[in-house]
Amino acid sequence: MSSSTPLNRAADSLKRASSALGSKIRSLGGSGKASGNPSGSPSGRPGKSSRQDGKSGKLHPAAVWAEAAGTLGELVAPVWSTLRRLWLRSAWPVLSVVSVLGWVILATAIGLWLAGQAWGWQEAKSAAMVAFLLLILAIVFIVGRSAYGVVLDLARTRVAVGDDAVGSIAVSNVSARPLLPATLELPVGSNTAIFHLPRLKPAQIHEDLFTIPTARRAVIVVGPVRSVRADPLHLLRRRVLWTDPVDLYVHPRTVSLGGSAAGFIRDLEGMPTTELSSADVSFHALRDYVPGDDRRHIHWKTTARTNKLMVRQFEETRRAHLAISLSINTDEYNTEAAFEMAISVAGSIGRQAISEQRDLDVLTQKGPLRCETGRNLLDDMTRIVGAPMRKTAVDLARTLADTVPNASVVFFVVGSEVTATQLRSAAASVPPGVRSLAVRVQPGAAPSRANIADLTVLTVGDLDDLAIVLRKAAA
Repeated sequence: MSSSTPLNRAADSLKRASSALGSKIRSLGGSGKASGNPSGSPSGRPGKSSRQDGKSGKLHPAAVWAEAAGTLGELVAPVWSTLRRLWLRSAWPVLSVVSVLGWVILATAIGLWLAGQAWGWQEAKSAAMVAFLLLILAIVFIVGRSAYGVVLDLARTRVAVGDDAVGSIAVSNVSARPLLPATLELPVGSNTAIFHLPRLKPAQIHEDLFTIPTARRAVIVVGPVRSVRADPLHLLRRRVLWTDPVDLYVHPRTVSLGGSAAGFIRDLEGMPTTELSSADVSFHALRDYVPGDDRRHIHWKTTARTNKLMVRQFEETRRAHLAISLSINTDEYNTEAAFEMAISVAGSIGRQAISEQRDLDVLTQKGPLRCETGRNLLDDMTRIVGAPMRKTAVDLARTLADTVPNASVVFFVVGSEVTATQLRSAAASVPPGVRSLAVRVQPGAAPSRANIADLTVLTVGDLDDLAIVLRKAAA
């Protein structure tokens, strides 16, 4: 047996534990002899010296028990793993066929039979035999193999909140003999849809359509489709899986902003800075020619008028880069509807930026979201789960400033519980020259715009008002 086997490791642990225990006992014995008294105590009372100066040699039952528990765990772990694997592979598929009612009937039958044997009750034995007979007849209904060809088709695996997700189940008989009626189950999230399958002739196809309501943002697992064969009393139920599960993404509702953001999101013009450059798009002024300047930037008309070489001086520009700070701290929202609207606001702005091919970063308290495509962005927003947390919108704004230092426009999407002082602190973390806007979500409020120093605060009471308030901000 290899030295790395669990049994050898357990034996080594036992050896270490026993040697440690022996050394502790020997240390206790040695301390008693060193005192010059067989009792280990100057006064002749046994054990006093070992209690006073023998703390290092004192036994610790907790350490011994911990070592014993670790050794026992190493011994039991491989056995438990083998038993669990055998249970899931062999025993559970058989035992799971018996329903709760079936187990009750079986237990009742055994109890009646034992009672009849003990007290000679023929009626109890007869009832037990009837119960056993019912279980045997139930086996007849579930034995045999079914040959179905099942196709689960969702028309769209990504829909928005409020849109119906439509799908179909096509079942065909791929065997050479007719198949008896059966039942199909389709798990949809925490619910299960039931489809009744009629008798199918060879090569016959039966199709059922279904609609999944999408009242809220979620990732719904649809499937797998499973056939169920059961007896009339449902004592035994045999399930066979026919398809793989499919994830249905219910995206947050978004609105199209059109060109409402064009007033403050620029592309080729960029966002001008105070840094000068010898070559860019934004013209700034003329200056004297310096050896090494690009001759293509010489302004010949001014050179002819002044008899000196003059070149164009430019301001450095940068490509529009949006950064969205979406707070998922539910303490900052007065209702769950406000939290869902905040996700929709951030999703609408993000989709617009991606459609205009802008650079985009979206950050929450739990980390950044994928922004390569609008689909990836909405997929990650669908998985967002809000919760009360210590990290506020102000902390998130500071993290955003460190994570996206080259942003040109910053959005803070927050709830109505965020105060003006907190918004001012969030805006203070934004570097100078970066335009910052805060979108406060308050369902039912009238759309408005206000300013807190250099921060533009937009109040949104309905998602359809988002384009209006952005147009006001761009004015």
